[in-house]
Amino acid sequence: MDIISLGARGPAVEDVQTRLVAAGYLAGGQVSGCFDQATADALEKFSVSAGLEPAREVDQKVWAALVDASFSLGDRTLYLRMPYFHGHDVRELQQVLGVLGFASGWQDGIFGAHTEAAVRNFQMNMGLPSDGIAGAYTYRALRNLHHSWEGKEVSRIPVSMGFARAADVLESNAICLFGIDEFTRDVAARMSNLAQATNPASKFVSAEALTVEPDATMVLVEVLVGGSVATPAIPCVPYTDTDELALRIRTAIDAAVAAKAAPIRIGVVLPGRQWIDAGEDRSAQHFAITLLDGLCTALAGWRETC
Repeated sequence: MDIISLGARGPAVEDVQTRLVAAGYLAGGQVSGCFDQATADALEKFSVSAGLEPAREVDQKVWAALVDASFSLGDRTLYLRMPYFHGHDVRELQQVLGVLGFASGWQDGIFGAHTEAAVRNFQMNMGLPSDGIAGAYTYRALRNLHHSWEGKEVSRIPVSMGFARAADVLESNAICLFGIDEFTRDVAARMSNLAQATNPASKFVSAEALTVEPDATMVLVEVLVGGSVATPAIPCVPYTDTDELALRIRTAIDAAVAAKAAPIRIGVVLPGRQWIDAGEDRSAQHFAITLLDGLCTALAGWRETC
């Protein structure tokens, strides 16, 4: 491309100025089609922020950076390719996924393997095909959850929330826990037992302990093992031992609410029937403890916000 510099005029200059306005480096009233000192000053600030050498003219590198900065979340379909997609929209996607509990590594604006994995996990969480492609359905799911991420920073909430608060959550939320095989039913039963031990008035119960059919106010939580699929298709939370688990559970519940599901139903997908080198009993207990903590943290204050 031809270099655009001080004194140049025409549609190309207007395009550069419009992109500088979108990036926040130039005021709307300064779009004139004339490459003036204000445009050069704005371009210099932009190029530095983009990790380039200070530039007061537009060459191929500066132009590519301006184009990248012009994309907003949902403007284009993003997926893993070589060379990687990069730009402002990718950084926005990474930020939003991080707020919802799906960290993608550094928020570097590059759609690499970590970002693709975060997209896949989010899609699973939403009950969408987990193809790693950020397209129309994925963007729609993100828009439906805008109240959960808009204006928020990526947070790190504690996995364990403390006895008193957990006891209150257990008493104020009706949850039915269930599995479809011996191991997952064992995890669900252990979660129910732990909840009862924490607060005898707990409304967290396993399906086997239910004496009446669940009503529309009860949240159904299905425990699954990697490879198994919930039926019908529901938001499924990829299990993690990190503090992102509670955020993922809350995101799945919010998705079920947005879909007007009644009763609300989600799944939590365990990575397997064994945790590290523990035996099956110890593994079931570990999953029960971490899932119960994550569920309590996710539900804290939820009724007031839904």
